[in-house]
Amino acid sequence: MNVRFLALVTTLLALAGLAQAAPADARGRDAGETKVFSDIYVAPGEMIAGDVNVVFGDVKVAGLVTGDCNTVFGQCTIVDGGIVDGKINSFNNDGVRALLPWAVNRDRGFGLLAEQDHHLVSKLWSSAIVLLIFLLFPLRMRVALSRVERHPALSALTGAIAAVAIIPIGIVLFVSIIGIPLIVLEAAAVIAGVWIGTGAIGLLVGRRLCELVMPATTPSPLVALVLGLVVVSAAEIVPLIGWAVSALVWLVGLGSAILSFIRSTSLDTAVRRVPIAGSQ
Repeated sequence: MNVRFLALVTTLLALAGLAQAAPADARGRDAGETKVFSDIYVAPGEMIAGDVNVVFGDVKVAGLVTGDCNTVFGQCTIVDGGIVDGKINSFNNDGVRALLPWAVNRDRGFGLLAEQDHHLVSKLWSSAIVLLIFLLFPLRMRVALSRVERHPALSALTGAIAAVAIIPIGIVLFVSIIGIPLIVLEAAAVIAGVWIGTGAIGLLVGRRLCELVMPATTPSPLVALVLGLVVVSAAEIVPLIGWAVSALVWLVGLGSAILSFIRSTSLDTAVRRVPIAGSQ
């Protein structure tokens, strides 16, 4: 595997985390073709003038490719007398199996990891939005962080109550007719609350991770947020338990975002006034 192909692998993997390549027309592909999470088939009589690059997909060549055929987590196969003038380079499932043996099922190709690729892209986009919100409203996210640090159980309870109340409130607004436009605002508020809360949890997780790995240093909030979002996103795409992690993050995050609009002194006073079970 030459240096040029290794550089190509790195570039394609970076592009895979940003967006899927748009589908291109099958004929007249004069500048090569690149796709992510999709296959490419070069039919008999067709020609791609350039390189063919695929990430998380396969290439079948029954026509002519004048350049190289490069696949990352996939295979390039020549069928029906197809021709590839350049080289065939593949970073395939064997490479993944060496790095992530727990994620790959030999009988199912890319295995469990392939089932999560689209989920991974959606989490990357969501994390990018959380980063943007942090840059726009850093104070609000830090206040939400303070709430989830000081009152994690209350944050979870508030988020659960808010999640249950969303539908009844929406129905009331819809029935009232004049409140119909407010339904959009309600949905926007819930989504923004989840994003702010997710950022707060990401900050918390990132800080704790930095404290464990580098106890002598204090990371910047942006670094802590990025590290935390990576850990949270990785946990959310784990098969079987990922949905539970997402639900917990959304509920606690939404609750902390709601509590961030309540003054700290008022909140602390209210919490102290709650009677403890079994007390006199």
